[in-house]
Amino acid sequence: MAIKVAVIGAGPGGYIAALRAAQMGADVTVIEKDNAGGTCLNWGCMPSKIMVAAAEMLEKFQQAQEFGLRVEGKVVPDMQRLMARKQKIIHDQSMRILELLEHQHIRYVHGRGVITRHGLAAAHLDDGTVLEVPWGRLILAPGTRPLEFPDFPFDGKRIISSNDALSLQEVPKSIVILGGGVIGCEFAFILASLGSRVTLVEAMDRLLPLPSVDEDCSKVIQREMKKRKIKFILNRTVQKVECSDGGVRVTVGSWPPGLKDAQETPSVLEAEKLLVSVGRMPNTTGMGIEALGVKLDPQGWIIADERMETSVSGVYAIGDALGPSRIMLAHVASAEGLVAAENAVSGNRAMDYTVVPGAIFTMPEVANVGLTVRQARERGYSVRADSVLFRTLGKPHAIGEIAGEAKIVSDAGTGRILGVHIVGPHATDLIAEGTLAVKMGSTVKDLADTIHAHPTVSEVMAEASFKALDRSLHG
Repeated sequence: MAIKVAVIGAGPGGYIAALRAAQMGADVTVIEKDNAGGTCLNWGCMPSKIMVAAAEMLEKFQQAQEFGLRVEGKVVPDMQRLMARKQKIIHDQSMRILELLEHQHIRYVHGRGVITRHGLAAAHLDDGTVLEVPWGRLILAPGTRPLEFPDFPFDGKRIISSNDALSLQEVPKSIVILGGGVIGCEFAFILASLGSRVTLVEAMDRLLPLPSVDEDCSKVIQREMKKRKIKFILNRTVQKVECSDGGVRVTVGSWPPGLKDAQETPSVLEAEKLLVSVGRMPNTTGMGIEALGVKLDPQGWIIADERMETSVSGVYAIGDALGPSRIMLAHVASAEGLVAAENAVSGNRAMDYTVVPGAIFTMPEVANVGLTVRQARERGYSVRADSVLFRTLGKPHAIGEIAGEAKIVSDAGTGRILGVHIVGPHATDLIAEGTLAVKMGSTVKDLADTIHAHPTVSEVMAEASFKALDRSLHG
């Protein structure tokens, strides 16, 4: 008799886990309270990339004369059409997920999943009925939502979340963004390109202050923001927000409080809206997790081992609900889903987080994999770092995107590639080569001996590897 597997959540982790479990012969039921695709498809990766595409196209129109083109009339954002396009793409992708589930004979239930007891879940449907779902194995993939601050709660009008920003019906004349991480920086470029006057407030001493992001990448992003007249304020945080019919008054002070420098005196920023993009919180409330005995950490994130199994035998957890101690990315959730599904059915796999690419859709893009220079030195490597500017290549000039660089971090003795860090055109696509190189333990010579097509932006990887061999040709 087939193992019954219930999956709560149909995001990039949940639906992939369901597909893999079904491939292995399990009887699978998926319970999802919203649309299939989770945060990534509906409120994250996809809608923000749709807005990035529009912003980039608008910038290209504004540069048309440089490309030998004359635009008759003014090109302006049409937010209603942009939102309609976004909804159509999301709908089509969501339906595609449902088709995939149906093809694998997976039962899909649209409702709020609650764990009744060990071996039984309940799906609370929109019409008030409750459908019982028995399970032998359970995979939890509830995802997260934007973190809300009690001192300035979201109202959807003046104080907005990233979810709200993805549904804007008009471009705000001005906006303050709290948080210079991935979401904050992406929205800063999007909204500035669409016509907003943007001010970004970040508590750390650089934008994109993630351990995985190379500091030189942050410097390029900061420089590009200045070119676009995006104002950013570092080592500061929002202390108070006052709303009025005209907008928001945001009081900004030093971070940490009491910092003895020239920035200690609080300043006031006035804008039409405040976008809060600092952190996420798990969607685990009201699911019955605690009653089942699944352990959570003090912040409410689900605890799982390397096999993705929780403290309760036969119950697995994947995706962003595991929290920042893991890596909160859609493609990581999908990889965790494969591991959880195989272990739930008959396998014994462990999740490997050592080689995970990061992709940030700023303008230009940022991508990374492996170790930064700092991380490599901390681990005792004799480090070599070699960078090549995109402006040294032909293709970036042809497409009008010359900002940025590619850096290869390698072991000076063996030439083994330890990390790759790219900021520039199509960085999020180029990182695939770096990811494979780090995964396979390739050396800079392996990369240099690989012929790269010309003229392409991928040549930047070849040039960086030549430089690492002290055989620089163009860079």
